[in-house]
Amino acid sequence: MKFTRTPLLAGLGMLAGAALLASCSSSAPADGADASGDVDGSISFQTWSLTPTYQEYLDEAIAAFEDEYPGASVELIDQPGDGYSEKVLSQASTGTLPDVVNLPPDFALPLAQQDMLHDVSQSTDMEATYVAGSVEAFRFPGVDGVYGYPWYLGTDVNYWNAEQFDACGLDSENPPTTTDELFEQASILTENCSDMQLHSRLPGIGDLTLEGIEILNEDGTEFVFNTPEAAAILDRYAEAYANGEMPSSVLSSDYLGNSQLFTEGKVAWTTGTATSINDFEKNNPSLTGNVVVGPALNISPLYVQGVSVSASSDELATAVAFGEFITNADNQNEFAHIANVFPSTLGSEEDPYFSEPDGTPAGEARVTAFASLETAEVLQPYIVNDAMKTYLDQQIALAIRGDISGQEALDASVEKLNDLLARQ
Repeated sequence: MKFTRTPLLAGLGMLAGAALLASCSSSAPADGADASGDVDGSISFQTWSLTPTYQEYLDEAIAAFEDEYPGASVELIDQPGDGYSEKVLSQASTGTLPDVVNLPPDFALPLAQQDMLHDVSQSTDMEATYVAGSVEAFRFPGVDGVYGYPWYLGTDVNYWNAEQFDACGLDSENPPTTTDELFEQASILTENCSDMQLHSRLPGIGDLTLEGIEILNEDGTEFVFNTPEAAAILDRYAEAYANGEMPSSVLSSDYLGNSQLFTEGKVAWTTGTATSINDFEKNNPSLTGNVVVGPALNISPLYVQGVSVSASSDELATAVAFGEFITNADNQNEFAHIANVFPSTLGSEEDPYFSEPDGTPAGEARVTAFASLETAEVLQPYIVNDAMKTYLDQQIALAIRGDISGQEALDASVEKLNDLLARQ
């Protein structure tokens, strides 16, 4: 199972291959294929590194679909985790894309741009079935339609060290809920405990999105995030760094990451998944009972996996029906229980596993995370590739260190990223 927790990294191979796809003929539906036709015939369903761990679940779900539609059959194909983007790219460019294929939105993007995926909003009332943010994840600038059924979701929550909060002049029962509050409380904590910080990572594009900064223009053809408001955000981080409110290691090659620093008790805040608290307590037992869980600041990030339907499927109606079936509420809820992920379907809150705490820290984190999915958003556009992110990170680091201003960092980044975007 793969989550695009940093959505751009997993999709780099697909984005890099967009030029190759552009040289292929568009894949319109096969002659006679009708999304509203009879649900029968054989289709293939490709997953991404889900077997053997989830083989039993997948086999049972396929059997249930075939029982519901006796004239249909589904062949399960599971691909290894490594090289999956390249595999999908090869399938798409050679006309061998499976009928239904497990794709995160960043993998679906270049295929949708080349008309290789079916617009599932033509067949399914997406907004009435799935969480709004998960549907939006499969809408792409410059391409009309929705190009995947949201399958399972992830998000982050905040973890705060209660002991350090209370010892350093803060109230562990009222940790920050916004970026403004984070900066305010970070200053208080470091003022009272000079060897302790809240901040332990550099900002990125997602942090600009959190503050309402537009990253791309409306049609997705140009980066526009070099605004005075965005520059002020970087300058605020630079001031915090200069004041000792961030570990100096965030700018060095031996930076451990905020999760590891939190686990070691060196900083009082980290983000993580709903299951991260189990690792924190396992790796540092002194954190047991000493971690406060809260929702992500401002806007919760959304990580999406989905299943898309090939536009050239010979059995389009069956492929669409299976996409709807494997992502319906019952199937998603069952899968989420065994895979520690979250369903994308509306109404899943009726399952107490997601909506009612069970008295454990992990249970509290799960309920907090699930509740945030209602308004969670993808914070970083999928069009951003690894080269873009690397350049932006370099400029941000220069600004945080004080070598250049936040405005200079963003102006240089927008110019470079737009040049890279024009070459795609």
